[in-house]
This record gives sequence, structure tokens and C-alpha cells, in this order.
Amino acid sequence: MTMPQPAPPAPGAARIGFVVIGRNEGARLSRCLASLQSSGGPVAYGDSASTDNSLQVAREAGAIAVAVDPAQPLNAARGRNAGLDALRQAHPDLELVQFIDGDCELQPGWIESASAFLQDHAKAAVACGRRFEAYPDASPYNRLCDQEWDTPVGRALSCGGDAMFRLSALDQAGYFDPTLLAGEEPELCSRLRSLDWEIWRLDAPMTRHDAAMTRLRQWLRRAYRSGYGYAQAWQRTSGRGDRLYGIQLRSAIIWALALPAVVVAGAVILRDARLLIAIPICYGLQIGRIAARRDLFRSWSWGYAALMLLAKFPELCGALDFHLRSGRSAPVGVEK
Repeated sequence: MTMPQPAPPAPGAARIGFVVIGRNEGARLSRCLASLQSSGGPVAYGDSASTDNSLQVAREAGAIAVAVDPAQPLNAARGRNAGLDALRQAHPDLELVQFIDGDCELQPGWIESASAFLQDHAKAAVACGRRFEAYPDASPYNRLCDQEWDTPVGRALSCGGDAMFRLSALDQAGYFDPTLLAGEEPELCSRLRSLDWEIWRLDAPMTRHDAAMTRLRQWLRRAYRSGYGYAQAWQRTSGRGDRLYGIQLRSAIIWALALPAVVVAGAVILRDARLLIAIPICYGLQIGRIAARRDLFRSWSWGYAALMLLAKFPELCGALDFHLRSGRSAPVGVEK
């Protein structure tokens, strides 16, 4: 697979480049790179210590391939920054960059829609669209991912990993924070908004994502990394008016720690083990409350609610791990 040479931009069109990140994505990376071919724009690939042939695949596709130094904790932010640096060194005249994860495929028409929007809206720093799951029915965890991507259309507080950025805005705010395990996009968007830039979610399909998440262990590990990232970003934005992830951290503390601790303490003080029944009762009520927000008469609503509550426990463990480490090092097994 050979990437075609970039075609000259149409008169008045912005020059657009692409940054792909990944780690051991296998065939998904090939599909991702193939989905960029019709754009004709230059591509850089930031690899996070893959042990497969990802770097070779990227180079054969015509991308600038950069290996992130594994001596430091691996994360998506470092991959994006490394890819963007390499892309801009080779193509200093770029005006826009589309970030895309290596397990995603770009959708037809997205580049035209997003670039036109950014050209028409001078204060918009970021345009993102609908990322959707390729196989939502393969597992409940894939379905949860698909619903997570479905955020409201219009002006937004943040974007996800797939998004088109205005490079002049990135130059002003700085790149992704390379020390964050997760939440690097909201943190960057927070800095952009503090500089009066805007973030927009467009009503258009953007990327097709292949989570390949079929086991509960994968879901729990993802929730753990999220909790670690929540705590990192919460600490990093402590001096800002829009401190990140306070709601998520508070929820994890209440449901995974405070509630059972209070009930157990009460049972011990009053010497009445029957009080422990309050824990499953409270959890059951919360699951019903979450399910009611969707549809009480659909079985998936209850499964969704149960997994959302279950995720509070690994999220809390991840957050506690961050504080115990005092931010010195990230946990192993970080993807991308």
C-alpha cells in the first residue's frame, strides 16, 4: 500500500495534514491508513513501542513514522505530539491537522465538512464529529464505547482523540500534555477555551472505531486507566476555573468507598450485621436510577447501568494509584 502524493489544494482551501497514533494495532492500522488515502494530505504516525510491524506498515503506506521513546511512560499525548512535530518539520505550511487513532477509519466527507467549518468560524480551534463503534453488538463493552462517543452536537467543552485542530490555536495554547495518562484532550481544550477559542461537535460521521473489547477484564482495565487519568487531570487543572473530572472522582469515591465504609462502620458501632443489607439495596437503587434515565423496560438499560456502577471501583483504584505514586510514574500496560 503506497500513499499517493498530496494533490495541490484547491484555491482558498486550507492545507491539512494527518497524525495517526497506535500501538500494536495490526490490521486496524492498515485500514486506518487506507482510509486517509483519498484525502491526499501528508500523514505522520506516532508509534508507542509496538512489538508488531506497525512502523513498517506506516512507512510502506507513505507515512512519516516516528517511534516514541519507551524510556518514559507511554500515552496517547506523547504519540500525538511526536507525530505532529515530525509532520510539521516536513510540511511547515500546514494550517489544519486531523488527529486519528490507529484503531479508527476516517469517514468519507468528514475532512471537507470539518475544514469548511473551521474556515468559516474563525474562533473555532477544534471540530469533531461522530465517532461510532464498528461492531457495537459484538459485546456490551463495545456498545458502551459506542454510546460514550455519542455526545451532543454544537459548541462543546472538549473533543475526543479524533478531531481536526487549527494549528495556529495549538501554537498558542501548546500541544497535548505529555504527562497525562488519560484526559489529555479535555485538558488541552480547557487551555484553548481559556484563550477564547471554541470547541465544536459537528453533526457528521467522522471515524469508525474498532474497540475489539470482548472481555470484562478489558473494560475494567480501561476504567482503571480512566480513573488514573481523572486524578492526573484534576490535579493538573487545580488552579483553573473549570477544574476537570471533579464529578467523576466524587462519584467514584461515593459509590466505591464512602457508601460501603459508612454502612460497615455503622454495623460495627451498632453491632448489627443486618445493617449491611443497606449496601446492596443502595447499589440496586442506583442501578435502577441509571436505567430509568434510558428505558426501564429495555434489558440493555439495566446492563448499562450495572456496568456504569461497576466501573466506579476500578476508577477509584486508578485514582488512588495516582495519588500513591504522587504522579511520579504511570502504571504499566498503557496503550497507544
